[in-house]
Amino acid sequence: MATVDLSTHPGHLARRLQQAHHLLWNTMVSEEITSPQFAVLNTLVAEPGLDQRTVGERVGLDRSTIAEVISRLGRRGLLDKVRDPQDGRRSLLHLTDDGIRAHRRLAVRTARMNQVFLAPLSDEERTQFFALIQRVAAAAEGLRDPAPVTGSGT
Repeated sequence: MATVDLSTHPGHLARRLQQAHHLLWNTMVSEEITSPQFAVLNTLVAEPGLDQRTVGERVGLDRSTIAEVISRLGRRGLLDKVRDPQDGRRSLLHLTDDGIRAHRRLAVRTARMNQVFLAPLSDEERTQFFALIQRVAAAAEGLRDPAPVTGSGT
């Protein structure tokens, strides 16, 4: 059986990038606050008072994952839930003062981490890299419910 050249497999390369990102995040940014948790904090700095579903959409997390992230940030005292006065079934999310301070501290660290992560690329290559991965990520949003694989593939 012939081997597969994994250097041409986007999933393999994405996993390797994610591993590098995870390592840099834990060493340069935080071992306590995860990258998805930071994304939530960042979203709520930009748009305070969003509901949980909308925050999940903004950061690309599914319902169960965003619920867990919100719960963890709430237990840490970084955000508060307030009942929506116009729809009592919804909770609106706001960062606490501790959440705002945590975001400020982490934002500086993420900027440094990104410099290290992207160091192999020139400024022009970074622009191209972001344009390409943003395009692939946007297209991937439509793949959340892909067609099932059929047959044995042989």
